[in-house]
Amino acid sequence: MMLNIMAVFGSYFNLVLLATVSTNESDYVFNRMSGITRYLYENLPSYQIAGYATFVLVFLMSAIVYKLGFAKKLSFGRNVIIYTFLFIGCMVLTFLALFLPMIEGLIVAALILIIYKSRLWREKREEAKQLS
Repeated sequence: MMLNIMAVFGSYFNLVLLATVSTNESDYVFNRMSGITRYLYENLPSYQIAGYATFVLVFLMSAIVYKLGFAKKLSFGRNVIIYTFLFIGCMVLTFLALFLPMIEGLIVAALILIIYKSRLWREKREEAKQLS
């Protein structure tokens, strides 16, 4: 009796899953992708180029956010080490960027840091004028 109920529920859940999943797997994957990543994969000539473009965007945006928010004046060798580890870390972030809005989040973070830095620069400039 219990096995029959489980079989009925199992077949019901399979039907629900089949109804929600498109018959074409690529449509299902594209519908789950985040906005910029979906745009890249749909409009670039091959998936390989789109993957590299996604990685480059994640790396560039991460480097911009790092530079605007966290970077200090360091020697060239230390900067090479930091950007090497940033490069390696962005490989992992690229996999997350397929289905999570990583690029969009990095863009928002960069915009917030740009606004912060510009206001800080303006306040320092006004303070220097008042002291002169």
